[in-house]
Amino acid sequence: MRHIALITGAYGGLGRCFAAIHARYGGDLVLVGRKEALLASQCAALQKEYHIRAVYLVQDLARHEAADYIFSQCSTRYGDILYLINNAGFGGQGEFAARADIEDTQMMTVNMETPTRLCKLFLPGMIQRGKGNILNVSSIASRLPGPLQAVYFATKAYMTSFSNALWRETAHTGVGVTCLMPGILATGFTVRGHLERTALFAHGGAAPMEAAIAGYEGMRKGKRNVFCVHPKWLEYAIPYASLAPEKWLLDYVYEQQRNR
Repeated sequence: MRHIALITGAYGGLGRCFAAIHARYGGDLVLVGRKEALLASQCAALQKEYHIRAVYLVQDLARHEAADYIFSQCSTRYGDILYLINNAGFGGQGEFAARADIEDTQMMTVNMETPTRLCKLFLPGMIQRGKGNILNVSSIASRLPGPLQAVYFATKAYMTSFSNALWRETAHTGVGVTCLMPGILATGFTVRGHLERTALFAHGGAAPMEAAIAGYEGMRKGKRNVFCVHPKWLEYAIPYASLAPEKWLLDYVYEQQRNR
């Protein structure tokens, strides 16, 4: 396999877009997800359309052993990974005290622990080879507090901070670490997180391909952060959200995420 991209959450909205973009460049793919039928169908379609090699690994990223399994399979069967795209993640709406513990612990594993472990496992080889790129999909939510999605917002704040720190640590190594921070996208995230009845998600979201292209191209260029937010002015306003009165900001986000 050549110019391999490893993509988690591969058959979801952003994941499908990342896979298609990389295939258009002529790169091979290792796609990771939980549902074998969807992965098999996706690989077959990509190989037929783009004449690349696409393989898949069935793995639940909420398992603590998931990252080690993925790394061992890639190391023994597929070769060096050029691009690691940590795309998988999910949210969930509701009061923290009322949510099931397993929902939030699995969210922390999928959104933070597994992508961190994948970086830990793949990054040393990239540095040794002097080439490679990591794209961690965070969210514009990482710049705000998130009442009614307290754990999700916190996991994304972690991923943004972690990615930016790695960007600096890998400077001058030939390896890049990029953080993609999209706004609301028209993907399965809204349904899985039970967010359809909130004001924040009431109007759907932007097409995921735009965010995927921005993130992929930003990764290839070694950018530290890539934003993709609509309306565009929010992209510039959110970094200054911390200047707003804290209680007002918390109240505002709470109201936007409350079920109607």
